[in-house]
Amino acid sequence: MEDFVAGWIGGATSVIVGHPMDTVKVTGFFKGMSFPLTSFAVYSSVVFGVFSNTQKFLTQYRYEESNSSSSLSDLFLASMMSGVVSVGLGGPMDLVKIRLQMQTEPFLKANLHSKPRSKDLWNRPMYQGPIHCMTSIVQKEGLVGLYRGANAMLLRDVPGYCLYFIPYEIISEWITPDNDTTSNPYTVWLAGGIAGAISWGTATPMDVVKSRLQADGVYNNKYKGVMDCISQSYQKEGFKVFFKGFTVNTIRGFPMSATMFLGYELSLQILKGNQTVTNP
Repeated sequence: MEDFVAGWIGGATSVIVGHPMDTVKVTGFFKGMSFPLTSFAVYSSVVFGVFSNTQKFLTQYRYEESNSSSSLSDLFLASMMSGVVSVGLGGPMDLVKIRLQMQTEPFLKANLHSKPRSKDLWNRPMYQGPIHCMTSIVQKEGLVGLYRGANAMLLRDVPGYCLYFIPYEIISEWITPDNDTTSNPYTVWLAGGIAGAISWGTATPMDVVKSRLQADGVYNNKYKGVMDCISQSYQKEGFKVFFKGFTVNTIRGFPMSATMFLGYELSLQILKGNQTVTNP
């Protein structure tokens, strides 16, 4: 239970740090801040909780000891499990966030086939808030509409979390002195930041595809799926299109993930009564 609570705290603090840079890719700094602050905290709670408990289960199953060190294969499987779970929970949240952030065009301006209406509708946004956005998607596309871009998100998050948790573990172990048995805040911050930069940087190509699929459907439907989106994007904009936002993702990944891991580890130590914490 402590892992889920600590993940929630870490997620909340990381949103405050990372959200302004996240919205740079789409629109203003703090647009749509309230929704990701609440939703991402829950999302992080589940992801970190699933990773930690899967890791503990695998370690205990293999070695019959809950305090044994995890093998690389255990970390890999736990990371993959986190990636799969992240799509099931985070897909709808990410979709709503993208839709709200992209509302820089009025409702009718992009709809060339709409009948003329009163002038005030030209400045009306498509969605009035997170709940309205979610209900509108369900009414228009059904529950499956909430998982638009889920395949791309799965292809992003499964390897993405492997390149998130595993580098964190390796770097933490590498820079921690041999005689240090507790989590040093600076070690956690540095390892978490580097892991975040690696993960978000390498995830950029599929993040571009995911975002385009999730943004698609507000006014028109351009893409039939992941491969069609990749094909159309490449044909129109070339290979470089898949690295749009690479710099922002990498730079943002460091402070956001550093804050995430630091908040998680410190919260976990407090919740467990300052016991030694070496793994997320």
